Amino acid sequence: MHPWNRPILDSFAARAARLPHALLLHGPRGVGKLALAERMAQLLLCEGQTKPCDACDACRWFRGGNHPDFRRLEPEALAKAPPPDMDDEAPARKTKQPSIEIKVDQVRELAGFLYVRSHRGGSRVALVHPAEDMNENASNALLKGLEEPPAGAIFILVSHRPAQLLPTIRSRCVAIPVPIPARETALEWLSSQKMNDPARWLAYAGGAPLRALEYEERGEVPLAPVNDRDGLEPLADALQKLALDNALLAFGLPPKYQTTTKAPSATAREWLAFARHMGEERLLTRHPLSPRLFSTAMLGAMPKKA
Repeated sequence: MHPWNRPILDSFAARAARLPHALLLHGPRGVGKLALAERMAQLLLCEGQTKPCDACDACRWFRGGNHPDFRRLEPEALAKAPPPDMDDEAPARKTKQPSIEIKVDQVRELAGFLYVRSHRGGSRVALVHPAEDMNENASNALLKGLEEPPAGAIFILVSHRPAQLLPTIRSRCVAIPVPIPARETALEWLSSQKMNDPARWLAYAGGAPLRALEYEERGEVPLAPVNDRDGLEPLADALQKLALDNALLAFGLPPKYQTTTKAPSATAREWLAFARHMGEERLLTRHPLSPRLFSTAMLGAMPKKA
């Protein structure tokens, strides 16, 4: 877990004996929400005197990914170990791209876990990440569990965009915001990770340290058409940041993401409109008919010099 989230975990630990049945950890990408949620789950399952102790059988099982009272729901594309093929005779399954959604079958499988007695006599914990990646059917299936939670079951939902969740799901969870850490704290941590030019990448990440590491590892995103789906969202992200920086410069303000310091080639209104457009396009980048045509259209929509 990351040091800037320690106060949240300490507060959680102090109230662990009287927790609600569902928590919603929300905040921007790159602030360590998932690591915090995993530490919370480990704390709930720990059998040591000081929780989490990192020494008892429960903690060792949790860190090894095989605690019998813990389940994790993620899209196949994010899962640490993709689910095995059920039919070795079906080659089409082996070449199919992993799902980017949490499907209803994954949620339904929780019933056999949540509605039976705990293996260790304690809590049963289900972690859903990212919760907004549940499709409609999966969301409705999870809602049933949240409305009538079984005794001893605790749901921990992690969300980058909680507004995309069903209002009825949000209303049944206790929300825990996970904010961006102080800039000095983030820079100190990034420096400890041997990062080159942490100030620049932290600015590009909007202050989120883990995103800053991702951006540095990936490097600059060329503003050019891409041929695969995985390159679309980074391109939309880069274009949106560029647009917002140009809008700020047009208002006579310093750029937030440090993508440019040049005088903007269009008005602030045009750049803001383009930034909003890129925000809408980012929601569509997972489902393009043609990545190259889609990326070419995004680049073509950029404001032109008068």
